[in-house]
Amino acid sequence: MKTTTRAAAKRAAAETTTTEAAQAFGATVGEMVKSMSSLSVPIPVLSELQSDYVQSATDLWNKWVAAPTGATLAPQGDKRFADPSWAENPMAAFTAQMYLLNARTLAKLADNVQGDSKTRQRLRFAVQQWIAASSPSNYLALNPEAVSRALQTKGESIAQGMQQLWGDVQQGHLSQTDEKVFEVGRNVAVTPGDIVFENDLFQLIEYKPTTKTVYERPLLMVPPCINKYYILDLQPENSLIRHTVAQGHRVFVMSWRNPDDSIARKTWDDYIEEGPLTAIKVVQEISGAKTINTLGFCVGGTLLGTSLAVLAARGEKPAASVTLLTTFLDFSDTGVLDLFVDEAMVQVREMTLGPDSPGGGTLLKGQELASTFSALRPNDLVWNYVVGNYLKGETPPPFDLLYWNSDSTNLPGPMYCWYLRNTYLENNLVKPGKVTTCGTPVDLGKIDAPVYVYGSKEDHIVPWDGAYRNTQVLKNAKCRFVLGASGHIAGVINPPEKKKRSYWVGATAALPPSEQAWLEKAKEHPGSWWPDWDAWLKSHAGKQVAAPKSPGNRKYKPIEPAPGRYVKQKA
Repeated sequence: MKTTTRAAAKRAAAETTTTEAAQAFGATVGEMVKSMSSLSVPIPVLSELQSDYVQSATDLWNKWVAAPTGATLAPQGDKRFADPSWAENPMAAFTAQMYLLNARTLAKLADNVQGDSKTRQRLRFAVQQWIAASSPSNYLALNPEAVSRALQTKGESIAQGMQQLWGDVQQGHLSQTDEKVFEVGRNVAVTPGDIVFENDLFQLIEYKPTTKTVYERPLLMVPPCINKYYILDLQPENSLIRHTVAQGHRVFVMSWRNPDDSIARKTWDDYIEEGPLTAIKVVQEISGAKTINTLGFCVGGTLLGTSLAVLAARGEKPAASVTLLTTFLDFSDTGVLDLFVDEAMVQVREMTLGPDSPGGGTLLKGQELASTFSALRPNDLVWNYVVGNYLKGETPPPFDLLYWNSDSTNLPGPMYCWYLRNTYLENNLVKPGKVTTCGTPVDLGKIDAPVYVYGSKEDHIVPWDGAYRNTQVLKNAKCRFVLGASGHIAGVINPPEKKKRSYWVGATAALPPSEQAWLEKAKEHPGSWWPDWDAWLKSHAGKQVAAPKSPGNRKYKPIEPAPGRYVKQKA
């Protein structure tokens, strides 16, 4: 009888929790509907846009009708219409010009909508997606270049395009490069090393020294767990790992496991305790060094920062230095990614993927994350390949970075849900003591180590002002901020030998609260930021000692050669 009573009580509690969650979700959706219904465009602005549109469309029509034979109205400055076939076909040229006029008008209309900030941003994003999808270049009948190619090849290009479309359907993602060219361990992720430790979440790679002596303090790299680690080791000529080894550092890298159903219930605490906290301890035991240098990239930097804050609260300071590459610690302004996160969205995730879901936690599929990131640049990362692969039947050229980009990873639902709510939605991680991780209140301000903070000027995933805010969060750390040119990946993976791009360093060591105040006095330098980081890291690496003759030690023996099994697991 007692057992039956307890079971009934448990069911009742579960039903109450579900009811409360549903009510909260309904209230949130109601607020969203209300915010959408309040959107409007001022009548004077709407009238002006209509007048300008009619005038521009009329002018375009008159020019097209009156154009002498052989003249063209081909649009200029848009690579989608750059092929001569657009200029040679008057109707195609007119269609492209009308499309661009419509696109400009819709964008202006979205920009002038009145409403709350987030709803307006979402509307603009939706309009941008529609504009990108509706381009005449995306449709065979309206794309003279694709039609011409089909005629020249007697339909072979269309047949090839359909084969590639079917191949992409089978593999579950749009091909952005010739994936047959690359293979992990054969021509990407080839820096020599060994797996010296593994658990359910990661393998630890120790790389083989290429110098007779190494610095006494090893370097542990924590890559993002939402991607494979080998963005840091694409090919020998652009490998940050190989470069760092060549500088005389003993390098260890975490290779995150691509989660499957067996670890679908792992939490944020699991990722901290079994991730960086464990890796730090193992590196210390293998190297014999009391303090080590650490590096975190993107989400890996967030995991590393949280781990070091946990250790600081426990009275431990294992980091001689910290490098944060394109990393958020303060999520108060996350750029375009903020559009995807609100209370309703997070509640849906928690009810379907999180620990309160029917299965107690399921996987977030990697392709969903990959599609979200591609949507941030639809013309470059989606429609460009739709046109090339399917309409023109071209095989995309081999590109190591895009091969890595397509090698997506899953995430455990509970871990992902905690991360969404406490960072992007509520920004709790940056609030001292607001969240408890591994049984310890987290205060990032307690991290007491020299910190090298890097941001990329054109980063759309971690905008550089967000990376700069790390210097204000880490109030007990001596920070150096460096700003690189280009985006989230290309800015980071910029080997000096290429002599590409540039970077900015502050005129003084001062780090004012405003990132713009810093930039106004910063000095631009040509080339890669890597040598600047090399000099900084060496100053914290200690003395030179003989390079180890073998990986691991008696306790941690080599398990298999790098890159290991985990990185080869497909989502």
